[in-house]
Amino acid sequence: MASTVLITGANRGVGLALARHYRDTGWTVIGVCRGSGTDTDELREAAGRVIEGVDVTRDEDVARLAVELEGESLQLLINNAGLLRDERLGELDFDSIREQMEVNAYAPLRVTEALLANLGEGSKIANITSRMGSIADNDSGGRYGYRASKAALNAFGRSLAMDLAPRGIAVAQLHPGYVQTRMVNFGGLITPEEAAAGIAARIEALTLDTTGTFWHSNGEALPW
Repeated sequence: MASTVLITGANRGVGLALARHYRDTGWTVIGVCRGSGTDTDELREAAGRVIEGVDVTRDEDVARLAVELEGESLQLLINNAGLLRDERLGELDFDSIREQMEVNAYAPLRVTEALLANLGEGSKIANITSRMGSIADNDSGGRYGYRASKAALNAFGRSLAMDLAPRGIAVAQLHPGYVQTRMVNFGGLITPEEAAAGIAARIEALTLDTTGTFWHSNGEALPW
């Protein structure tokens, strides 16, 4: 029986590349996205199942996702949906910062909490974070909402790893790299396919001995 992976934010960028990667390696892929219709045409080709219209910041949408998946087992949950905005000191937009916290930090925790019953011993959770959430690595400032939200996600992921280890569920925080996606106006250094392959390799290597760790997709351990 094929293993099943659920990927949020799966209709574009790294999420779509991950859906294609896992499809091509024999997994059953459930792609979750906020959009619908033509926004998900490519995802329908990559995923065996698409659950549309799920805004991961909304309790009711995530509750509906849990109901739709009731009784199904997930071997892998990839919390990928994310949002990048820019704020500069002296021009701070606190609504933007709050929105990034909702999407980048609270939503992965919300989805994980809702789908706990679908995860069992041997399951894994991958939170797609960023090295910009590393406090030790911040030598350029700015990006207040994105940095803070990814740092919060890292803290949530570490706590999840500790709490879920007794259940046999491993958790990793994974930085995809500087990827050529819409989020960065396609100015990255690697393709989504390269990022997806690296992320999948880190997930494959993840064990309970390494749960709660923070990795670049290229295999580099990152500082908190």
